[in-house]
This record gives sequence, structure tokens and C-alpha cells, in this order.
Amino acid sequence: MMNGQNMTAQQVYATMCQALDERNWKYTRFEEDLVVSFGVNGDDLPMNFVLQVDEERQVIRLMSGLPFKMPEDKRVEGAIAAIVASYGMVDGSFDYDLQSGSVLYRMTASFRGSRVGTGLFAYLIDCACAMVDRYNDKFLAISKGILTIQDFLRQEQ
Repeated sequence: MMNGQNMTAQQVYATMCQALDERNWKYTRFEEDLVVSFGVNGDDLPMNFVLQVDEERQVIRLMSGLPFKMPEDKRVEGAIAAIVASYGMVDGSFDYDLQSGSVLYRMTASFRGSRVGTGLFAYLIDCACAMVDRYNDKFLAISKGILTIQDFLRQEQ
């Protein structure tokens, strides 16, 4: 803690925007909701992210929904892939909706009783970009039947 003071959600939001400004990234602000959204080009697929400051829970939430859904006949494979991909991660995880086949990467960080700097947002963004970029093409290949779940599991060993 710096100066013994906690940050307000609005201060955390301003720091989040400052971190994106320092990267010279374009992003959309939704100030009343303490949310920003931005896109990044990955190695193979574009990635979209939402960063949100949750004032009530005092957490920062970063999310990236994959731009496709698993078809019904690949939903079990999608669930297995999401579990396996998440298992080895140091931070964040893939959330999977078995009913819809949607896949969402999610990370959180608490700011309760803390002062956060732009370095926290750099970490969140870099980690999320790396994880989504590493797995989004694999999830897509599984959804299209190009990559079998057995081959995916072998790659992850």
C-alpha cells in the first residue's frame, strides 16, 4: 500500500486506461460501467478483450470470448479441451458453457486494500493475450473436426 490509502474503483479505472494509453492502444471506454474493450491481433486469430473494474467486489476482471462456438457434436471435446488448457495455467482459466458451446478466457485480480499501478494491467493483458493466442486456434480446430481431442491431449502432455 502506498501512503496507507486504498484506491477507489474510479482510480483503478483511471490506472487501467493509463496502462492502455502507455501502449498507444486504441480502446473503447464505458466510463459509467468502469469498462474498456479492445482488440489485439494474435498469431492466427484476432482477439477481443474486456477489462472491468468491479466496484462492489473490488476486483479487476479481464475476459476474452472466443469468436465461435463449439457445435453440438463437439461440445464434450470442447469441455475436455477447456479443462486441460486451464489446468496448466498459472493465472486465468477458460470458462466453458456446455449448453451453448461458448468459450471465455477469464482472469481476475483483487484491488481490495491495495494500490495498483500500470504494471498490474500490463501483466493481466500480456498473460491473457498469450493464453488466448496459444489456445484459440486449437479450440477452433477442435470445433471444425480438424484437431481431435486425442491429438490435443498429446500436444498438451
